[in-house]
Amino acid sequence: MKLVIVDRDGTICVEREGYIQTPDDWEPLPGALDAIARLNHAGYHVVIAANLPGLGRGLFDMAALNRKRAAVGGRVEAIFYCPKAPEEGCSCRKPLPGLFQQIGERYKIDLRQVHAVGDSERDMQAAAAAGCVPHLVLTGNNAPARTDPLPPQFPPGTRVHADLAAFASDFIAEMEALQAAEAQEAETRLEKTPAAAPPRPAQAIE
Repeated sequence: MKLVIVDRDGTICVEREGYIQTPDDWEPLPGALDAIARLNHAGYHVVIAANLPGLGRGLFDMAALNRKRAAVGGRVEAIFYCPKAPEEGCSCRKPLPGLFQQIGERYKIDLRQVHAVGDSERDMQAAAAAGCVPHLVLTGNNAPARTDPLPPQFPPGTRVHADLAAFASDFIAEMEALQAAEAQEAETRLEKTPAAAPPRPAQAIE
């Protein structure tokens, strides 16, 4: 299974002050929904991993969460979320990797092969701690002031993209180039394989 893990607020949709409580509060970032569609078209399932403390505090319920998922579109495979507040110390609240580990267990997938996209330091830390390849987009409220290099609290190897649309373009192009290189390598190996000797004709026994 080919999977991409994506944060929600600041990555797919506009990050609001407080919490997004109703579908009317939900506003997709430019190009984000098309990016998800392009990832799907390239054969990737998209899963959302998000901290949602507003759910735990009763500011919205599961019905509202499901309506928000519908607003994103059916192209999202699932939403994994942590409803706990920061002070509760939950292991599935980013920057801890619990949500990502749940996704790996659910889909029986090696997280080292999974790319994860988010807009914050905590998203990158959680992704890297789980073994994913971290990708930072600069569309959230807390984008770093500098990206070359990133501040030291970001995991080594974090890749930077302007937004989710740019990530999708870069990622799909990289995967297509990798597949083409692997196909070329396999073809080269086949060409170098010696042809099998023709079978010896049968001999009659007198």
